[in-house]
Amino acid sequence: MQALIADDEPLARRLLREFLKAHADIAIAAEAENGLDAARAITELKPDLVFLDIQMPRLTGLEVLELTGRRDGVIFTTAHDQHAMRAFELHAVDYLLKPFNQPRFDTALTRARRLLGQAQPGLDKLVSPQALSRVLVRDAERSGGMQVLAVDAIDYIEAQADNVAFHSAGRDHLKAQRISDLEAQLDPSRFVRVHRSFIINLTALQALEKTDSDAHVARMRNGKRIPVSRSGYDRLRAVL
Repeated sequence: MQALIADDEPLARRLLREFLKAHADIAIAAEAENGLDAARAITELKPDLVFLDIQMPRLTGLEVLELTGRRDGVIFTTAHDQHAMRAFELHAVDYLLKPFNQPRFDTALTRARRLLGQAQPGLDKLVSPQALSRVLVRDAERSGGMQVLAVDAIDYIEAQADNVAFHSAGRDHLKAQRISDLEAQLDPSRFVRVHRSFIINLTALQALEKTDSDAHVARMRNGKRIPVSRSGYDRLRAVL
């Protein structure tokens, strides 16, 4: 199994490395010193286990899970007990309060092994629904660069093969996700699927125009004209 250690404290990361030495079948895939690096590692490496601190620079451990959608194999390691309820709502395997010892660590790991061995289809759908406020994206113009994008700043979203492209302030950002899955995570009163390949932010909509062929297009504030299907037109009319 591959594990990620995410903690901003070097001593805490070293302690986890020491505890993991007793488990020869687990290799450390990466370490992260802040929440954004942890989110990047989860997205790119897809480790089996994630040891995650809560209070970290840039993003908290809870925000990391919310941004990445990670719901299995996560063990929180933290000095703060007030986040336990939310952690278990996000299906954390265990919540280790610092300082903890090897036996307590081993107990959490035993539980993780058992849960990872059980099929848990649709686990992400068991979490209380909450509209996205931020997304973790790759900058299309900077290879490998990742950042957190506020949903409010998105003008429109476009399906591109196995990715979705977020168009915001003249820049394009990519995320490996199907547009139908993303649609279900957005606030339907603000984001409308107007076409099989497009979702628009109503606050960025300038006008809804009729074309010569009796079809419709959405003219956005950046000048982009987006095709609107018949069903998309009905959805727009229902919220405008």
